[in-house]
Amino acid sequence: MPELPEVETVKETLKLKLIGKKITAVDIYHDNIIEYPTVNEFKKQIINQTINDMSRYGKWLIFELDDYYLLSHLRMEGKYFFRTFHEERNKHEHVIFTLDKEIQLRYMDTRKFGKMHLIIKEEINKKGPLIGMGLEPWDKDLTKEYLKLKYSKKRIPIKTTLLDQSIIVGIGNIYADEILFLSNINPLTPSKDLTDKDLDNIIKHTKEVLEKAIKKGGTTIRSYTSVDGVHGLFQQELYVHNQEGNHCKQCGTTIIKTKVGGRGTYYCPKCQK
Repeated sequence: MPELPEVETVKETLKLKLIGKKITAVDIYHDNIIEYPTVNEFKKQIINQTINDMSRYGKWLIFELDDYYLLSHLRMEGKYFFRTFHEERNKHEHVIFTLDKEIQLRYMDTRKFGKMHLIIKEEINKKGPLIGMGLEPWDKDLTKEYLKLKYSKKRIPIKTTLLDQSIIVGIGNIYADEILFLSNINPLTPSKDLTDKDLDNIIKHTKEVLEKAIKKGGTTIRSYTSVDGVHGLFQQELYVHNQEGNHCKQCGTTIIKTKVGGRGTYYCPKCQK
């Protein structure tokens, strides 16, 4: 599943070709991907809108149009590809944007879990999926005091809390494992029991891990690539995630796998007692 670094990589790759392009047509082959508004309204409103910029919040791609923001969440398998008119449509390409009547941006999603919202700019803070989301990892308000307030009553494991997008956005399963390893925190530790030092380490290593992953283009795990075959290289840098049975790079102990909140979780039993 693409996490913040992968979505950042997708954003930067798409920007190279999209800025200044006008959406002259849109074809939708799986209506459920359009979360808001209705499919008919979506088609009507997005035509002749120019893509002026792109940004990201958490795991959401944000296309800035003339009058709207197009928000796109890739979920498990979502990908974007540029194609010509002459290339046959893949059965998993569910939304196709025609740009300037000359090229197509195709959204492909094998599992059909991805979602799109088209929201009037003036309403972006009143409706849509960004409402209630937490802080970006580099937000100046992401402090030890902020985390204390959010974690103080949570008895659930810190691994589960790190995945809560209403506290910090963009952290998914892969990077949560890496952040906790570098912070020397056992993933099963109740969130409320973390010390001030633990909270400082989480903030520090969240930034470090995600920044490093962004520089490497994200992590290619299983079938996920970002856009037009761009593969992330951060998987070569992983300490614990997907390393079950391998020796810890810091102490030599065997990395083990368990389940936390239903998610596969990897850690070093010595470094993360």
